[in-house]
Amino acid sequence: MTSQLPSLISTSQPMCPGDDLSRTFEMRFTSTPRGARLARRLAGHRLDTWGIPYGTGPHEEIVLVLGELTANAVRHGHVPSRDFHLLLRASAPARTVRIDITDTRTERMPPEPEAVSTPGSEDDGGRGLLLVAALATRWGWHLRPGGPGKTVWAECVFATPT
Repeated sequence: MTSQLPSLISTSQPMCPGDDLSRTFEMRFTSTPRGARLARRLAGHRLDTWGIPYGTGPHEEIVLVLGELTANAVRHGHVPSRDFHLLLRASAPARTVRIDITDTRTERMPPEPEAVSTPGSEDDGGRGLLLVAALATRWGWHLRPGGPGKTVWAECVFATPT
């Protein structure tokens, strides 16, 4: 992680069907495999705290999508001495979790969602965004406002526990 204090905004109460509040978790991580792993683990814990429990399909899918996006930020968005930023938002009324991963690299942009293609059998990469497209309800990217880089985002719908 960085030398700056992390920016955390969250509540610890689980979401329930009548809950109108959204939950937010955000933090900067080092643009390294260790930073990506830590982001995935902290987000998984936060989802569990919010009422999307470990071991459930929605939890596993959201964490897998988040893991792919953070791995891409480290592999394709790495700029020396720059972190990536995770913003995780869960909305109980919409039953949606949105994942935003922002990095500071501008010259390497992901393809548009409709342009993601299946890599050849000999290719050793290129399957992460296919996985994101398969598991997320929708995903995309945009240039980072006010600075270099981009934000890749994905939204996943979850069933509210009864």
